[in-house]
Order: sequence, then structure tokens, then C-alpha cells
Amino acid sequence: MAGEVVVDALPYIDQGYDEPGVREAAFAMVEEECRRYRPTKNYLEHLPPLNNRLPMETLSMKRYELPPPPSGKLNEVGAWTECVDNSQAQLEHQAVRILNLQLMLEYCCPAWQRYLQTLADLEKIASKKLAELRQQLQEVNWQRKSLQTKGGEQLRALEAKWVSLVSQNYEIEQACCMAEEYITQVKQNPQPLNYRHSQIQNISG
Repeated sequence: MAGEVVVDALPYIDQGYDEPGVREAAFAMVEEECRRYRPTKNYLEHLPPLNNRLPMETLSMKRYELPPPPSGKLNEVGAWTECVDNSQAQLEHQAVRILNLQLMLEYCCPAWQRYLQTLADLEKIASKKLAELRQQLQEVNWQRKSLQTKGGEQLRALEAKWVSLVSQNYEIEQACCMAEEYITQVKQNPQPLNYRHSQIQNISG
């Protein structure tokens, strides 16, 4: 599979992490990586520059004002009609606000209680899910530890067998060299070399 990463670390059986200098070397590698990393993207470039000297805009009260017609239109019916329409709109707006306040006083507490109950139910569901995930995580860790422990025993047995085979190969190779030397000497001197022959037999045996 493309991009697949095979992790060959066995933290439950690997040795050497507690040796002097290992932890310092790991921190040095992390610090070196951090020094080489230079972020190139400015995540705030889409925002306008801040100007802290500008005063905050005040709340506009223009929509709540009921101004009369301009002085040049005091005798026009249309101008007064617009003013009356504006006052009626403001009156309706205030009536709606009063109605909303009355509805809030009547229904806000029960609605807020239901909302809090819903939040509590969601918190219980999330807590239960979190506990299940933690249990699954613990089971995965136990399984990983068990597999690595068993694998560690097999690795140690195979390593011991490998060392034994390498030692045997070395002994066989040494015996072969001694045998070749013995044969060469026999060819050069036909007299039997009993002492040398006994050494070869002892090594090969």
C-alpha cells in the first residue's frame, strides 16, 4: 500500500532506552528539527491590520428616533405621512419587544431547563463513549504488550540460537583451516602428525 509506514519498534521489550545519554540524544534531535522548521504561511494575512488608535463605533440610535419633517417640507402631506409611518413602525417594534419579553418570562425557564437536561444527557453519552474508548485503548495496549512479550521471548530464543550457530560455524571454520593446514603439512612431510591430528579431532568433535 502506498504511503504505508511499518513501525518496527517494540517498546515493551526493546532495551537501551534508559541508558545514559539516550534521552538527551532524543531531545537534541527534536530541538534540531525545531530549529530547521520555519513556518512559511501567515495564518493572519487575510485579516486587516489592527489600528488600536481608532475609537470604537458608538451604538446608532437613528432607528429609534422620530424626527419631524424637514423645515422645508412642514406643509407637505407626504412628508408627514412618512413620519407617521415611521412612528407606527417604531411602535410595532416596541410592541414586539414587549411580547417577546412576556413570552420569555412565561416560557424561558422551562425551555432553559430542557436545554440543560439535554446538555446533561449529551454529557452522559459522551462520558460513556469516552469510557468505552479508554477501555478499548487499554485492551489494545494489553494485547500489544502480550504479543510483544511473547514475540520478545521468541526473539531472544532465536537470537541465542543464532549466536550458538555462529559459534559453531566459527568452530567448524577453524577446524577446516586446521585440517587444511594438516593436509598441507602431510603432503610436505609424509610422516604422521599425531599431535596435530588429535587437535583437529578434538575441535571437530
